[in-house]
Amino acid sequence: MKAYEKQRSARREEQKELQRAVSQDQVRGFLEKEAAIVSRPLNPFTPKAASGNGSDDALPGPSAGPAGKDKDKMLPSFWIPSLTPEAKATKLEKPSRTVTCPMSGKPLRMSDLTSVRFTPLDGSVDRVGLITRSERYVCAVTRDSLSNATPCAVLRPSGAVVTLECVEKLIRKDMVDPVNGEKLTDRDIIVLQRGGTGFAGSGVKLQAEKSRPVMQA
Repeated sequence: MKAYEKQRSARREEQKELQRAVSQDQVRGFLEKEAAIVSRPLNPFTPKAASGNGSDDALPGPSAGPAGKDKDKMLPSFWIPSLTPEAKATKLEKPSRTVTCPMSGKPLRMSDLTSVRFTPLDGSVDRVGLITRSERYVCAVTRDSLSNATPCAVLRPSGAVVTLECVEKLIRKDMVDPVNGEKLTDRDIIVLQRGGTGFAGSGVKLQAEKSRPVMQA
């Protein structure tokens, strides 16, 4: 919202600058016309060459006066992408005050949210040993360590985080939450999206883009 308000104020200033530039152009054009008016009568007996030189000396050059200075200041910097004549500032749309789901795009309500409770590592581990360990949390049922390479799921009734291996081998047999004993449905098992691990094959969704014969040993 702050960026949008900043853009609005910048657009107002831009409109004021355009109006100021138009008024300055009008004043400059009026002064140029006034300067071109000859205030003394011409002598018909003056040679043509002399009168021509005098008129040339009286007229300002193309770079003389304030017009030339302003034109020099308005020269674009073609080596800077943001200052090229074709460059335009990115237009920001007014942000919505409604918080939406990043996956479905629908508005979020407090009743739609589920609290996630991670089970921390054994508290008997000293602080130095805990800092040096990369695993900080464990499965709420099997006590297996969790990492960014471990597929996990959240049980909606209790909010406990368990591994998908535990879900497939233990929980789906009885469909009961092992933490609080409530009945589960497929909707109550929420699979967590994992982050990248640096390996090309670590994603959850993998699909071949090109099918071709492969030599096998």
